[in-house]
Amino acid sequence: MMPQIMNGPMHPRPLVALLDGRDCTVEMPILKDLATVAFCDAQSTQEIHEKVLNEAVGAMMYHTITLTRDDLEKFKALRIIVRIGSGYDNIDIKAAGEQGIAVSNIPSAAIEETADSTLCHILNLYRRNTWLYQVLREGTCVQSVEQIREVASGAARIRGETLGLIGFGRSGQAVAVRAKAFGFNVIFYDPYIQDGLERTLGVQRVFTLQDLLYQSDCVSLHCNLNEHNHHLINDFTIKQMRQGAFLVNSARGGLVDEKALSQALREGRIRGAALDVHESEPFSFNQGPLKDAPNLICTPHTAWYSEQASLEMREAAATEIRRAITGRIPENLRNCVNKDLFIVAPPWAIMDQQVLPDVNAHFSTSPHPRSSPVDPGD
Repeated sequence: MMPQIMNGPMHPRPLVALLDGRDCTVEMPILKDLATVAFCDAQSTQEIHEKVLNEAVGAMMYHTITLTRDDLEKFKALRIIVRIGSGYDNIDIKAAGEQGIAVSNIPSAAIEETADSTLCHILNLYRRNTWLYQVLREGTCVQSVEQIREVASGAARIRGETLGLIGFGRSGQAVAVRAKAFGFNVIFYDPYIQDGLERTLGVQRVFTLQDLLYQSDCVSLHCNLNEHNHHLINDFTIKQMRQGAFLVNSARGGLVDEKALSQALREGRIRGAALDVHESEPFSFNQGPLKDAPNLICTPHTAWYSEQASLEMREAAATEIRRAITGRIPENLRNCVNKDLFIVAPPWAIMDQQVLPDVNAHFSTSPHPRSSPVDPGD
C-alpha cells in the first residue's frame, strides 16, 4: 500500500532518521541546512519512534535491524532508505519498491577493512595464533620441542595452498591480491563477473561451485545473501569440500548452515572455521548450534569497521539522502538498488526545482564541504 502522504510535495524541512544508531555528528553537517536529523537507536523495529514512522522522509540504517514488508508499510512518509554499508539483505527491497521507497547502499564500503580482516582470519586458521595465545593465558608452560609440537599441532604452511573465493566482487578481489602476496594459489567462482578479470589479477577462474569446493584448501565467502544462496554452505556442499579444509565467512551469516558447520567441525571434516557474521546476531558462544564447536574463531560482525571506513560510509549515506531530497527519486540517486522494482513512477518521485529551489540551487553549484571524499559508486 502506498503511503498516502507521498502523493503530495515533500515537507519544506523533512525529517531524516538514523534508525539503529544514536551518533549523528557526521550526518548532521551534511543535512542540517535542509532537513531535521534525528536518531532512534532502535534495537528492533518495534522501537522505532512513532514520529519517525509518521513523518520521516529519509532513513539511514546499519545491519542491526531488519525491515520487512510489514515494517515498511508502517512508514507513512518514507521515500528513501540508505543502508550504511554494502549489504542490503536486511531490507525487503521488493516491498520497498512497490511502495515507492528507494533503497540505496554504499557498495564501496569498507572494502579494505573487510579484506584485511578476512586475511587475518585465514592466517589465524593456518598459524593458530588465537589458540596459542589461549594456551599461554591458561598458564600452560611451553618450553620443550615436544610441548611446542603439542600446542601448535595443526599449524600449517601457507605457500602453495589453494584459497577458493566464492564471489569475486570488490571484496573478493581485494582478498585475492592480499592472499597472493602470502603465497596462496587463488581460485574463484562467480557467474556474474566478466571474463578476463582472472588474467588481470593472476588468479584462476572455475565455473562451478563444486569445482571450487573440491580444489580449495580454504574456502572464503564474498557474496551477497539472497533467496537463491541461503545456506549455500550446508551439509551437502561441506561434503564436497576437501577433507580438513578451512572455512571463512565475512560476508553474510545466512550463507552458512551453522548446524551443519558445527557437525562438520566436531567430526573433523572441516579443520577450522572463522566467522565474522552469523545466522543470529548478536552472536553468543553460550547458545545456538555453534556452542562448544571446536576449532572455531568468531568475531562480532566487525570485519568492516575502522574509524576511516565508518566516516566514509556515513558521509556517503548522508550525501545520498541529500540527493534524494534535492533531486529526483530514484533517478538522482547514485546507488539505488531497487530502481527496477518500482511498480510505477509515483507522482511525487519528481522532486524538481519547484520543491526546494533555494536548496537545489545551492547543492548544484556548491557541494557541501563535508560530503564524502569517496565516490560510493567506485
